[in-house]
Amino acid sequence: MSMLDGVLKNLPVGADSIGEIAEKLGMDPSMVEKGVAALGQSHGEDGDTMAAASEKTGLDSGALSGIMDQLGGEGGLGQISEMLGSDEGIMGKISGFLDQDGDGNPLNDVMGMAGKFFGKK
Repeated sequence: MSMLDGVLKNLPVGADSIGEIAEKLGMDPSMVEKGVAALGQSHGEDGDTMAAASEKTGLDSGALSGIMDQLGGEGGLGQISEMLGSDEGIMGKISGFLDQDGDGNPLNDVMGMAGKFFGKK
């Protein structure tokens, strides 16, 4: 079960799991998970949410839009952003551990950790 599945179960609308979204959109669950995390993070930042999430993940705006729709649109995305970004939220509690280079984007560090785990540099 994905860390984000717990977040999704707390939303009043939208999908219940990363796997469910992936199946509905015909996408790989790991890419959906990256998309959800990037959309949640980008929603709380200044600028265009879709463009920022696309830059972070490499997913196009069509894929990200589909993910956002499954999350309940702007309302669901706002709730995810709040849950992930607050000091009391999941990412707020572990961001210091995940964001090893301190750039505010833990996704690149997580990918680096995964690469090391699987023997890639």
